[in-house]
Amino acid sequence: MKLAEALIERADLQKRAAQLEERIVKNLLVQEGEAPPEDPRQLLAEFAEVAERLEALLPRIHRANLGATLPGGQTLTDALTRRDLLDLRLKVLRRAAATASERQTRYSNSEVRILSAVPARDLQTQVDALAKQRRELETEIQQTNWLTELGV
Repeated sequence: MKLAEALIERADLQKRAAQLEERIVKNLLVQEGEAPPEDPRQLLAEFAEVAERLEALLPRIHRANLGATLPGGQTLTDALTRRDLLDLRLKVLRRAAATASERQTRYSNSEVRILSAVPARDLQTQVDALAKQRRELETEIQQTNWLTELGV
C-alpha cells in the first residue's frame, strides 16, 4: 500500500468516526417507553472497530513520514511541518491584506480618515509568493506520498 492510499483511508476512518460519534450521541437518550432509531451499543461497537483500525494505521503513516524524503532530500515530516507553517503565515497575511484593502466610508470631510499602515499591494505580493511556495511544496509532498510504500 502506498502512503497516499493510507492517508485516504485515514481520512475516511476519521470521517466515519466523527459520523459515528454524532449518531451515538443522537441515539443515547430517548423518551421513556420509546426505542432509539439505532442501537447505541451497536454504534459504539462500530466506533471501537474504527478506532482500532486507526490505531493500527496511524503509527505506520508516522513511520513512513519519518523515513520518506522529498526529491530535494527533505524528510516528509519536515516538509509537513513547513507546510503547516506556510499555512499559518498565509492565513495571517491574507487577513492583513484583506484588512488593508478595506475602504473606509466617510460621510463628511470632518470625519477622521483611516489609512492602512502597510500598503495592501505589499501584503498581497507576500501572499502570492508564499502561496506559490505552498503549492510547489504540496506538489512534492503528494508526489512523495504516491511513491512511498507504507511499510509494516
